[in-house]
Amino acid sequence: MIKSWMVIGGVALIVALAANLIPRTDIQWFNRLQRPRWLVFERAIPLIWTVIFICAAWSAVIVWEKEPGTEETWLRMGLYLLLEIVTMSYTSVMCKVRSLKVGTIIGGTGAILSVILALSVLQFSEPAALLLLPYILWSPIGTYTTWAMMHLNPADV
Repeated sequence: MIKSWMVIGGVALIVALAANLIPRTDIQWFNRLQRPRWLVFERAIPLIWTVIFICAAWSAVIVWEKEPGTEETWLRMGLYLLLEIVTMSYTSVMCKVRSLKVGTIIGGTGAILSVILALSVLQFSEPAALLLLPYILWSPIGTYTTWAMMHLNPADV
């Protein structure tokens, strides 16, 4: 029998892989942008997001296992999926349209969705809600970083 963590992890992986099909020219655009001087942790960002996504997937598994298949649980799974799609679309959409403003909007949307999801999950499972804290704490940092980059790269707003 397929375990819930396998399905949730598989869906998360498929979304992540699909969102990372970014043409090299789009990545080159992003790599040439100026960064704030205080952005000394940029190399750690992929690791940070990996931890955040593992925590979110673990949270989703807890929620699913508590009441599998109920309408409320499916709605929460939809919120988890929406949050991941929004988060994973940040780089690909921002780079495709070459707009830091779009990236800031996507980042802010993810931050808001993470709080909505956590509040929804909190009434259902405290441990699952706590596993969303890394997202809630990190997302505004990433969004602020993109916003700060807008001011350093006015031609790419």
